[in-house]
Amino acid sequence: MNSRRLGRSLGVDLFTEKICNLNCIYCEVGPTARLTCERREYTPTDEIIAELERYFSRPDYRKNIDVVTVTASGEPTLHAGLGRILSFLRDRINTRVALLTNGTTLDDAGVRREIRDVEIVIPSLDAALPESFRRIDRPATCLDLKRIIEGLVIFSREFDGQLWLEILFAQGINDSDRDLQALAEVIERMRVDRIQINTVARPPLESFARPLSQERLREIDRFFKTRFADIPVDLLAQGAPTTDNGGEHPAEEPVAERMTEIIEMLRRRPCTAADINKTFRLGGPEKVEQSLAPLVRAGQLSLRQHGDRKYYQIRD
Repeated sequence: MNSRRLGRSLGVDLFTEKICNLNCIYCEVGPTARLTCERREYTPTDEIIAELERYFSRPDYRKNIDVVTVTASGEPTLHAGLGRILSFLRDRINTRVALLTNGTTLDDAGVRREIRDVEIVIPSLDAALPESFRRIDRPATCLDLKRIIEGLVIFSREFDGQLWLEILFAQGINDSDRDLQALAEVIERMRVDRIQINTVARPPLESFARPLSQERLREIDRFFKTRFADIPVDLLAQGAPTTDNGGEHPAEEPVAERMTEIIEMLRRRPCTAADINKTFRLGGPEKVEQSLAPLVRAGQLSLRQHGDRKYYQIRD
């Protein structure tokens, strides 16, 4: 899959259902099935490693990926086998490994040890004010924002790899000047390589999770760039064109030949026809739309409007 941040990414999803300690209003995966702080082996780790071994046994795998991204339908650090999976990747491949995490478990020294050798860790911190944190991330009762922040600060100072802090803003939820000030005070205590600013870019869990205006995003971008002149600030929501034809690449093979992979991609997150075309180079979004139309009519896929774009997603 083409990642906005990491290039050609092999995504490793550790869960078959959404297991998380948050139930974020903007989540594109859907509602949290298990809202928990318990670390356990939710998916057999041996099966995950065996599947990875099959993939990396392919002689041409390096041609297809720039990075292996470990994530989950939920929070990956809740999986008790995460350390074994990361150790396998470190010993088996030379490709960079990135970990996407909501950052809530980094107060646990055991979790910090398990992930310390990952090349890129991308934790999120959407709010540093308790009320805003509750409104946007809707945490399990077992979480404490102060402990989360302390864990992030400690990990940032212990970790030798790249640390990219992502902040996702929703209109009227966590985007006040007080919120920005509180977030900046936390970041000042951390060692951060990049600050990544995002907003609601895909169909969210809750309809009231609305994206920020481009004007407000630019104001926030300027705030962080002024406050942290020595840290690169990425505006992830900027630059996505209003209309995106996905590039008119010649088709490498018929859409039908990639349908299984397309369905798996949609199980992870909603995608536009342009997203699918960028990943699989199928001859253009129109060809993707024509090929997926029968699945929409049959009720296997649904189309959801978000802003000026239409997203395909698996129908529940």
